Amino acid sequence: MKTVFSYTKPYSFLIGVALFLMLLELVVELLQPLVIASIIDDGIVAGDQDTIIRLGLVLMGLSLIGFLSGVVNSYFASHASHSFSFDVRRAVYERVQSFSLAMFNKFPASGLITRLTSDVQMIQQVLYMGLRIMLRAPLIVIGSMVMAFVVNAQLAVYLVIVFPILLVFLYVMVRKGVVYFSFVQRRLDKVNRMVQENLQAVRLIKAYLRGKYEANRFSEVAGALKTDTVKAFRIMEIILPILLFGMNVSLLAVIWFGAFGIQSGDAQIGELVAIVNYAMRMTGAFSMFSFIIMAFARAKASSDRIEEVLLADDDGEAVNGATMPLREGTVRFDDVSFAYPGTSRRVLQHISFELAPREKLAIMGATGSGKTSLLQLIPRFYEATEGSVSVHGRDVREWDLQELRKTIGLVPQQSMLFTGSISNNLSWGKEQAALWELQGAAEKAQIDETVQRFPKGYETRVGQKGVNLSGGQKQRLSIARALVRKPSILILDDSTSALDVKTESALWAELDKEQATTLLVTQKVRTAMRADRILLLEDGVASAYGTHDELLNMSPLYREIAQSQQAEEVDEYV
Repeated sequence: MKTVFSYTKPYSFLIGVALFLMLLELVVELLQPLVIASIIDDGIVAGDQDTIIRLGLVLMGLSLIGFLSGVVNSYFASHASHSFSFDVRRAVYERVQSFSLAMFNKFPASGLITRLTSDVQMIQQVLYMGLRIMLRAPLIVIGSMVMAFVVNAQLAVYLVIVFPILLVFLYVMVRKGVVYFSFVQRRLDKVNRMVQENLQAVRLIKAYLRGKYEANRFSEVAGALKTDTVKAFRIMEIILPILLFGMNVSLLAVIWFGAFGIQSGDAQIGELVAIVNYAMRMTGAFSMFSFIIMAFARAKASSDRIEEVLLADDDGEAVNGATMPLREGTVRFDDVSFAYPGTSRRVLQHISFELAPREKLAIMGATGSGKTSLLQLIPRFYEATEGSVSVHGRDVREWDLQELRKTIGLVPQQSMLFTGSISNNLSWGKEQAALWELQGAAEKAQIDETVQRFPKGYETRVGQKGVNLSGGQKQRLSIARALVRKPSILILDDSTSALDVKTESALWAELDKEQATTLLVTQKVRTAMRADRILLLEDGVASAYGTHDELLNMSPLYREIAQSQQAEEVDEYV
């Protein structure tokens, strides 16, 4: 919790004021039973009307001070806790943005969402309650015991006799609560993960009539969350009855022996009333302990989960390195092998090739042959396990990461668009791009005419992940987004699969005019033929490398692919 709550430092003044007001409210609450005792002994029993009025006014004044302190304390506590939660949430989000791709295997999206939402909210609530009531409750217990001894030490002994036992009990329950609520938060991660997956695949679920099956799966996961939550709350609910039982035993002892003390003259009625009053305040504080302990246990579990992200053993994507204005467009793989972090299986083995500026390389291969993995090494999403990857004549590890990626235009296999206008999505390629630049890139990507037909043109709203666009439209917008930045290196990861022959042919005619070195993943031989070189991957190994004609002569696998696609094209026209 130390790391998380270090974010309270900028709000030390607000927290200090809130704590002062909370202590002032506490002092008022502890003084009230003394004033009431004096009213009884010195006013009512003695028959002194002036004392009753004078002390009554003092009691009203103390009540007013306590009321105002509570109101102002709530304002400062709320301000400090919400500002603190904003800083923590921003710090976690910025930390996530700096993660290397390997870290997203350790922290799935659903877990990060839970940390950024419910976990942060939990620690925010604990800070607020800490400044408002959480610290006040134990201080009331301690202050009430002290004041009880001030009033009458003999009766106060009976009040505190069970306190050590209750203290040990609370310590044990807090430790158990932290463990159980950690389980609850992990279960919540799984529920979020399943909801996320189902919402993303809602069309597939409906198409295959799997709604009932998925509902049953969700019931299992949500049921496990319910079971662990009930178990955690059951443990917490044991606290209050035991605390109240202990305090009621003490209170009965105080009343019993206080009555004998009044008869013997060792105690006064006001003293007994004051101690009973303190006992009731302690009982009220103890009744809040189960709620406080539950909140603390959940906050401890949540803060531990947040610290896992903030203190994750990951150097992130280091941005230091040489800043080089060179944009030659050369790409070279020198005996590159690669295995994903945390695995031993190599998805690429001894890959070597070199592309001159403005050359095109088509990468082909079966699913799982390592095509996308190869492309991810160029913008340094991952680093080669062995060998070296060079861009613009320099090893990618020597580049400043931001400078390197500014020279690359990437179109991923899964077209990803963001909620917002079409122009906003295209501006990802170049933040300050003018409308004519966006339109120029869209024309090259064969999507400008389609966008112009939309009622609002480039201001047309795009739904989440481009839900209101076709697959081909999303692919062409993704290509336009990459082209608008005028990259030296253009990476197309199977990005034309949804385009018809005519549109794809027009697109490639425009790409041929681009001053960019292009690497494209494709399954189409007719597309690969347009490239200067073709790299054929088979289980992570370069089984063939050369031109279309060279591969037809030297590679049985490529020849088989070409012949099968020619047969399919003939069948289409028969």
